[in-house]
Amino acid sequence: MIDLGISKIALIGAVALIVIGPEKLPRLARTIGTLLGKAQRYVNDVKQEVNRSMELDEFRKMKDSVEGAARDVENSIQTNASDFEKSWAEATSESGSTSVSPPSTAVPEYKHPKKNWRLKAGSTPAWFKAKSGVRTKAQSGAARVARYRPRPSSRA
Repeated sequence: MIDLGISKIALIGAVALIVIGPEKLPRLARTIGTLLGKAQRYVNDVKQEVNRSMELDEFRKMKDSVEGAARDVENSIQTNASDFEKSWAEATSESGSTSVSPPSTAVPEYKHPKKNWRLKAGSTPAWFKAKSGVRTKAQSGAARVARYRPRPSSRA
């Protein structure tokens, strides 16, 4: 890294003030600041992308190890299941031809829920509409004006 102390920065500023001039120096400083900001954002984006790719590689390795373990467990279950099936077949063949079937379960008949299907389930109750001031009846503009027009006072 470049080692910039206060004295070096002051020297660079003085030279820039003499060479560029006091009129153009603020605009140049803003331009340099925006360019440095863009460069920093670009570097941060690249760092984030590298970190994401490293995490993705780690996740892939972890996924492969978990899948391998799952395959091992599945294979061991299948071998144990085949051993169990063989021993079950031997046990049932020794007992003879008396096979016990599981009790049959009757499927219940469909029963209509007996609800009023015409009733709108998601409607807002009328008492809530009245309490909150929601209009429940449609009126034309002229009817609304006539309804809410102030009554003429009968002063003599």
